[in-house]
Amino acid sequence: MPELIADLYERTASLWDEGRGKTLFEKSWLDRFTGLLPAHASILDIGCGSGQPIAQYLIAQGFTITGIDSSSAMISFCAQRFASHEWLVKDMRSLDLGRRFDGILAWHSFFHLSREDQRPMFARFASHLKPGGALMFTSGPADGEAVGEWQGEPLYHASLSAGEYEALLAEYGLAIVDHVVDDPNCGGATIWLARQIRPASGLDGSA
Repeated sequence: MPELIADLYERTASLWDEGRGKTLFEKSWLDRFTGLLPAHASILDIGCGSGQPIAQYLIAQGFTITGIDSSSAMISFCAQRFASHEWLVKDMRSLDLGRRFDGILAWHSFFHLSREDQRPMFARFASHLKPGGALMFTSGPADGEAVGEWQGEPLYHASLSAGEYEALLAEYGLAIVDHVVDDPNCGGATIWLARQIRPASGLDGSA
């Protein structure tokens, strides 16, 4: 079922874009994330969708965005709206851009991966993050799988346990800054905010 996600978003990109809330209820967390970054920082937005409202907000704050999404239709929206930034059709599971960023955001995207595919992502996060850089992602509230619905079709989500996320972050040199489960002030999202404090084993840690 996780393999169906990219096709679902590709086929329904226009509907998703039209229906995506633009009120930016995520603002307080985005501000906490960017508060860990230098001015004019580079941000890798993993699962950027159509670029609104999150990438739009970050761009307005003066950050440089590289956005990736598995849907070419979503990336087309971003490229049309924010042509001076970089937008790439990529599967996050094979991400290898060969460069590092001040911050990495995987908001309501990472949790569409199976648990088996989520674990290796922490090495990819670390290999794309500058020393001292920040990572923020959303997960499920507990270990397991859940299937929602979008446009009458199944929408898959999965999560590791909090303990396993903590262990993976620590393994790759990331210290937890904050973690909230089912935040009522952020649409019930479960959020992880971390910062790299040391190179991971097997990674050189260079900028």
